[in-house]
Amino acid sequence: MNISTTNDFSLEALRSGDRAEFARLVDTFSTPIYRLGLKMLGNAQDAEDILQNTFLNALTHLPDFEGRSSVSTWLYRIAANEALMLIRKRKPNVNIEDIQPEDADDVPLPETFVDWSVLPEKELLSSEGKKAIEVAVKKLPESLRMVFILRDVEDLSIKETAEILNLTEVNVKTRLLRARMALREQLSSYYAERTRRKETQ
Repeated sequence: MNISTTNDFSLEALRSGDRAEFARLVDTFSTPIYRLGLKMLGNAQDAEDILQNTFLNALTHLPDFEGRSSVSTWLYRIAANEALMLIRKRKPNVNIEDIQPEDADDVPLPETFVDWSVLPEKELLSSEGKKAIEVAVKKLPESLRMVFILRDVEDLSIKETAEILNLTEVNVKTRLLRARMALREQLSSYYAERTRRKETQ
């Protein structure tokens, strides 16, 4: 779901405490926000906490929301902050805004390349393949993982991702490139092994 197209909410109704409008907001964004929490923390209970806290915070701060960004961007920003707060509790030194942007020229090229086209699509999308992708995403550093999830999993634009994480668009593009390259490196090893298995059968 591309949430960029789901911003047809009445801000006036939300601010005035319209329960039906807020319920519609919750129905629309519960799944993507839960998914964001689950992919960032890897724990269903943590994802539930992020989901609940996101909407509690939204309800509390709706009267102060000026509408400078879309409702979806605003909600994702709250959810991202909730996720980062949980991460900081476990790793106190992690702060996505403190990580300096890297030059795209510094992105290391993967050491392992494999032609995945030799594998049928059902191999790439098998339960084992999906599991390998999930594991690879979890291994990304937090600063790269959040950008990758928002842009490539939730299908937000570069601009929206930058607004949510308080980063420049250039920084988002650089981190996204690094995330994709890191994932390709990890998954190349997995699919290289899968390819070898096919060749020996």
